[in-house]
Amino acid sequence: MQDRFTIQPTVVFNTRTMKNTIFLILMTCCVSWSVNAQNVDFKSANFKDDKDGLKKATEAIKTGDGFYDLGNQAIFDTKEPGLNYHLALKEYEKAQAFNPNNALLNFKIGVCHINSTTPYRGFQFIEKAQQLDADCDPFLHYYVGVMKQYQGKYSDALKAYQTFENNYKKSDNFSKFVSQRKGQCKLGEQYERNELRAWVDNMKELNTDQDEIAPSITTDGAEIVFSSNRANKNTPNEVGIYDFDIYSSSMVDGVWQKPIPLKGSVNSPGDDVVNNLYYDGTKMLLHRDNGGHLDIYESFLKGLEWSEPKLMHYNINSKANERYASYDFDNYRIYYARDNANRSNGYDIMNSGVESFKERTYGMGVMVAPVNSRFNDGPVFLHLDGETMYMASEGHESMGGYDIFVSKKVNGTWSKPVNMGYPINTPYDDFFFASTANGKFAYISSNREGGEGGFDVYKVTFWGPEKQPAIVTEDYLLASIIMPMKDGEVEATVEVKKKSLTVFKGLTVDDMTNKPVEAVIEITDNATGKIIQNFTTNSATGKFIISLNSGKNYGIAVKADGYLFHSENFDIPNGSADNLVDKEIRLKNIKIGSKIALRNIFFDTGKSTLRSESNAELERLVKLMKDVPSLKIEISGHTDNTGSAALNDKLSQERAEAVVNYLKSKGIASDRMTAMGYGSNRPIASNATSEGRQENRRTEFEIKGN
Repeated sequence: MQDRFTIQPTVVFNTRTMKNTIFLILMTCCVSWSVNAQNVDFKSANFKDDKDGLKKATEAIKTGDGFYDLGNQAIFDTKEPGLNYHLALKEYEKAQAFNPNNALLNFKIGVCHINSTTPYRGFQFIEKAQQLDADCDPFLHYYVGVMKQYQGKYSDALKAYQTFENNYKKSDNFSKFVSQRKGQCKLGEQYERNELRAWVDNMKELNTDQDEIAPSITTDGAEIVFSSNRANKNTPNEVGIYDFDIYSSSMVDGVWQKPIPLKGSVNSPGDDVVNNLYYDGTKMLLHRDNGGHLDIYESFLKGLEWSEPKLMHYNINSKANERYASYDFDNYRIYYARDNANRSNGYDIMNSGVESFKERTYGMGVMVAPVNSRFNDGPVFLHLDGETMYMASEGHESMGGYDIFVSKKVNGTWSKPVNMGYPINTPYDDFFFASTANGKFAYISSNREGGEGGFDVYKVTFWGPEKQPAIVTEDYLLASIIMPMKDGEVEATVEVKKKSLTVFKGLTVDDMTNKPVEAVIEITDNATGKIIQNFTTNSATGKFIISLNSGKNYGIAVKADGYLFHSENFDIPNGSADNLVDKEIRLKNIKIGSKIALRNIFFDTGKSTLRSESNAELERLVKLMKDVPSLKIEISGHTDNTGSAALNDKLSQERAEAVVNYLKSKGIASDRMTAMGYGSNRPIASNATSEGRQENRRTEFEIKGN
């Protein structure tokens, strides 16, 4: 039987002949490589026939070395290398095209790639440098270790780091980097053995072959923003890289739509890096260059467009660099990362408390202990539960590069950060973290191998021992360098369960026209009557998102000029499950015939005695009557069909009169109000279910004159 593979059209080999031939070809290639795999120095003796090319190549190397040294110094000082490695690589590639077999040049090209957002592109150059001349540079073995660490070959990496330590005897601070790397390798093995029960999926619909960083998401999971240096309308820099702009995408039927640049005045000709989208999506922190250093800015969503970013208060922005800011859950504190030119610790996480919302002033920045390390710390993300901080760090117990850690607030103090584990973290840079409200999903940015290119956005799905969501809507809830490491056991598994939250989202629209209405939403603690939160729905879309913690009875009032106010009641006991409520609120014009149910008026069971929890709702009605002195209304009481009709009629009449009497006591003229009890005669839902009966037990008012 003859084989189908041929080398020449007219010659056919049987299987045995083919195998022998392939073996000879491979041996010939190996011999050829062994002959050619010799280090070729940039000397005139090696390039007698092209001295002009040699001159240009050596000049390019000299120019590249200047940038290369600056990049190395920045890394050594725990600083950002900027464009230095890119500029060095641009020059080195000119020389590489002339002479690809110089060990030192291959090593430097490898280092430039390893210190970029695509470190895996440097592996082939480090390997070739080692094959050509393992002694070409004192740091070759160190970067062999880095390469092996990235590849997950921790034993080989440890051997390379040890070889470097044995040969590198200079009395400088570089030993801390080697110590950190060795510790990371030991931890990396442990983290991978104790793999976290989670999926980490590349969001291909959001990513390109460039860098996508800083994902931040609204509480309902319907909108995501991130920064990317994909091609845009601006001019690329001297190495062909575009500036970072901020993009957004909406989720439709579980799929992220094509990202578009943010509308409005956010994106500039320079780098615009989103830091944190506020939980309801109405404002955003970002950082950009401000006269040669990084500062934090804030932008607000007005209708469909984002406002011109405003520089944050001087107690947040100093003469140093500030970046990666995050809102706290209660909006009273800003967390951010600040570097210190006088120290080699890189960026530290700070916070500043608000002094005046109106003036947008904040107190002095305070370092957040003990979350900071001897290396770069941040970005940081504060969860809605008010007790959980997610942060990225090159220090602490990392398995390589930036890792994501979690810290818990205990008795008012943040705990020591705990590594979130593999596969969230890898030997590559894994940073930024935006968690869902129920803690079951998160979005991160990582430059791990196998992505679309550079940094990509990934979705983390925690699928541990907790029960899977009962309803699909829960899916929409949001809802590189080094310090000595301990050789002890890996920290306990990260607990991802959060304090229970109810997310109330929806639209405010005109009941007649269906057009969006800009409305004010006021949230009240019915037990105390205290207003907890007050905000405005989007003027262009009517959208809103509210997050409510368990353990309270909430009154929610929706008010807009020219409309009857709308009220909702949320009673969320402690221990309630996470929940998502999506509702369209239809606001009624103040015209004769308009009526509204007062959902936050409460009576004692079977009685007409008003409970104190009703006061906030009643006071809103008083205000409406005083604001519109021409209004004449009917207050009506309604029951379900339980019990006798006569008792229901009597109880509903007494309850309506109780409300009217309250309004009279507040100065509302009696001739503007009538009280009617309709008993069970006007149901708005079926009395066959407990839910329907609850809907039917209500107090209403109807406009009779205006």
